[in-house]
Amino acid sequence: MNSTAALSMVARNSAALLCLLAAASCSSMSETACRSADWYQLGYRDGDIYGLRPQIDQYAYQCRPWVQVAESDYMRGWTEGYRENRIRASGSECCGAR
Repeated sequence: MNSTAALSMVARNSAALLCLLAAASCSSMSETACRSADWYQLGYRDGDIYGLRPQIDQYAYQCRPWVQVAESDYMRGWTEGYRENRIRASGSECCGAR
């Protein structure tokens, strides 16, 4: 495979991944999801698994008819999750504490 074909394949794969991440981050929350949300875990997931910037404003907008989101819980979870994401990405901690 020549370098142009390889770059084209990387670009297509990157575009597909970005579309999947965008779709995951833009899904709306139902009334049931808003009422039963564990805001800490939701924040942790957004920061750790997705590496997203905080989505609390989006959640607050989606849930406003039913509940007031627990912003402090979400941000505490997001901060811890994002820290884990960055540690893994930088490779500064391979295998956890021993």
